[in-house]
Amino acid sequence: MDSWLVVGLGNPGPGYAANRHNVGAMVVTELAQRLSAPFKSHKANAQVAEGRPLPGGPKLVLAKPNSYMNTSGGPVANLVKYFSLPVERVIVVHDDLDIPFDSIKLKTGGGHGGQNGVRDIIKALGTPDFVRVRVGIGRPPGRQDPADYVLRDFAGAEKTQLPVLLADAADAVELVVAEGLPAAQLKYHSR
Repeated sequence: MDSWLVVGLGNPGPGYAANRHNVGAMVVTELAQRLSAPFKSHKANAQVAEGRPLPGGPKLVLAKPNSYMNTSGGPVANLVKYFSLPVERVIVVHDDLDIPFDSIKLKTGGGHGGQNGVRDIIKALGTPDFVRVRVGIGRPPGRQDPADYVLRDFAGAEKTQLPVLLADAADAVELVVAEGLPAAQLKYHSR
């Protein structure tokens, strides 16, 4: 078994494409560009691209669910079943309000931390034991509602740093696949 399912969470459609909530989908798009792999519609209700970062290395199945964030579990469970993957070979990339912008944290298992896409995936898979690449988007300023904040586009200064953040998160996914979660945690948690 040399495949990994890498799911980038977000909401479908151009109106959401640049939202903070879609940073997971942006990371998966970055990975697909690196592999020169086009996204195609998949019967699991997702856009899927496949490729290998290294010749002879593990295959990445990159997916962006066509569902809204809060119902990400169905497409993810369908893809896990379709590709016959163990849950340990699933990496979910998502935004995290509790991590400062420009930071990445990685973990396996645990709770959903209020992230509704992750909550739905845990429910659909029946286990929390998949890898998460949590991309920091920071807390909303002042009294702004977090629900509004995540559905807004990145602000001016963030926009200039965003390509670096997306590249770092994509690198982190590739490191998990190549060397395992502890190696990736060591690199990204010690920054």
